[in-house]
This record gives sequence, C-alpha cells and structure tokens, in this order.
Amino acid sequence: MRLALLLCLLAGPAFADSMVASRTIKAQTVLAAEDVTPVAAEIPGAIATADQAIGRETKVTLYAGRPIRAEDLGAPTLVDRNQKVTLLFQTGGLTISVDGRALDRGGAGDPIRVMNLSSRQTVTGTVSDDGTIRVGASQGMTQ
Repeated sequence: MRLALLLCLLAGPAFADSMVASRTIKAQTVLAAEDVTPVAAEIPGAIATADQAIGRETKVTLYAGRPIRAEDLGAPTLVDRNQKVTLLFQTGGLTISVDGRALDRGGAGDPIRVMNLSSRQTVTGTVSDDGTIRVGASQGMTQ
C-alpha cells in the first residue's frame, strides 16, 4: 500500500504536448521542423504533434509562442492565382483538356475557380496532385 502511494506521488501530473510557433511565420509559408516547438501543456485547439504541422502551409500569420491550430494550416499550394493551368474533363472514355487561368489559389483537393481560356466561362474544379484542375458533370459552371 505504501509503495503504491509512493509511486503515485513520484509520478507527478502528466501533460500532453501542444505545438507553438517558434518564430513569427507569414501566411503561405510551408512549415519545417524548426518552425514548431512543443510545450508541455495541453492548449485547447492546438495541434499535439509536429507531424501535424511539418509540410503544411500556413493560412494565416503564426506568431512566436502562440499555439498552432489545425484550421491555421492547409495543403501546400500547387496552383497560384492567375497561373495558367490545364482543365481536365473526364467521363467514361472521353477526356477533354483545355487551357485555363486560375482565379483562386489552392492545394491538392481544394476546389478553385478557373476561367476556361477558350470559352471565357468560369468553372469550379478540384486541384489534382499534379496541379491540373479536374472538372466534371457534378461540378456546375458559375456565371
């Protein structure tokens, strides 16, 4: 009984780590290992491991010593605004490829608006891992 009590007293409280920015980091910066620092405290809303931040892009400016939240980070940008991109429409065995101009910026899986340079129509598509924009019958045109 005394041994159990002694072990409980020696163990001390267990804290979960939270990640904070090690320096002020501008928006649209891809985070590296030296950009995040663990603190021995459970901060509500903060990410818990460096793996959740490294390689992700900041959506907002992160200030030194402030917690990094999951909603502050996103996939690294593959397509920038005004960048010339390839629009791909695929259905069944048919593939149509046209040039477009990105009206938004986005990473893999993000929906962005793109102007078809041939027709001048604005469409919404999804950024692929290779930077092409996939549009389909389920994604309608916007005026």
